[in-house]
Amino acid sequence: QVQLVESGGGLVQSGGSLRLSCTASGSIGSIKTMGFYRQTPGKERELVATTVFDADNTKYSDSVKGRFTVSRDPAKNTVYLQMDSLRPEDTAVYYCYALLWPRTHLTFSDFWGQGTQVTVSS
Repeated sequence: QVQLVESGGGLVQSGGSLRLSCTASGSIGSIKTMGFYRQTPGKERELVATTVFDADNTKYSDSVKGRFTVSRDPAKNTVYLQMDSLRPEDTAVYYCYALLWPRTHLTFSDFWGQGTQVTVSS
């Protein structure tokens, strides 16, 4: 069974930094993409940043470009999100995402972590 475990959320003042990490574990055949989405009450989950594991290819939402940096460590099945210059509007639950092939499946599937709260105070 595949699990995504996030860490690194918390409370920070506006202008501060936080670093999220997410590690995929279990019977994993291959990881295609990992990253983070976020969600606030009453809104749909939105992309923050993703990275392709076997290529230098990243994607960011316009609202975080230039402030957040996504990186990966394929050897550890881990993705990181460095969040700098945080703003109150970045407050949300951040969810780890992975598109990966579990050895128990025939194809790639989407997986989600349980989420970690990030709160930015003004």
